[in-house]
Formats: sequence, structure tokens, C-alpha cells
Amino acid sequence: MQIQEKPPAGTPFEWIGGEPKVEALVERFYDLMDLEPAYAQLRAVHGTSLDNARQRLFWFLCGWLGGPQHYTDRFGHPMLRARHLPQSIGGHSIGIKERDQWLACMDQAMGETGVPDDLRARLRTSFFQTADWMRNRGE
Repeated sequence: MQIQEKPPAGTPFEWIGGEPKVEALVERFYDLMDLEPAYAQLRAVHGTSLDNARQRLFWFLCGWLGGPQHYTDRFGHPMLRARHLPQSIGGHSIGIKERDQWLACMDQAMGETGVPDDLRARLRTSFFQTADWMRNRGE
């Protein structure tokens, strides 16, 4: 019989390094979106300024990762899909290309900000499930 190691205590928020690391991840994510031609279609669905998106994603990810609930404290339940529908204020048309660019951009940002490989793999799976569910346009 093999004994399995217990998973580490705490939350992904703690494993990633708390607010400073979440902020660094979000900043790099949006910097890449702004700079890399591979993410041009994703960038195009955002407004001219990414400041609001940066702040909201930081607030959201803190809570989503098990840390402070900054987003829900300000806005209530995230209602991600409803808030991203094309007809909603600030909504987006999200298809397979946007989903895949978002995932690639986030994966690159996780790699460049030093998210540990095991956590990165787990987050990659969770991000895919959420991003795929967010699609509101078939292709």
C-alpha cells in the first residue's frame, strides 16, 4: 500500500504568494495582451484603457483563489457569464479564439511571474473550464 502525501494546507491564494503575486500576475497578463500580436483579437474586445479590467481581474482572482473577497465586497456575486454577454455594459463577444487567446495569455503570464508548476497546472485546468463556459458565441 502506498501512502499519498497530504496536499499542502492553505489556499491557492496563499500558494501563489498572496496579493503581491496576484497583482503581478494580472499586470503581466494585461501587459502581454497589450504587447503581443498573438493576443490582438483578445485585446480588441477590451476598451482603449485596460485600467478597469486590471483592477477588476485582480479583485476577482484574489477571491477566486481563496483570498480576500474584494470583488464580491464591491459588486456582489461575480455572475461572470452575464457580465460578459455582448449586450451587457462592458460585455464581450467570446468565441473559441478569444477563449484560447485568454488562456494562452494567462498561461504565459503565470510562467513569467513564477507561478509554481504544480499550481500552474491546476489553474490551467480551472481557467479552461471557466473560460470555455464563458463562451457566448459559437464558431
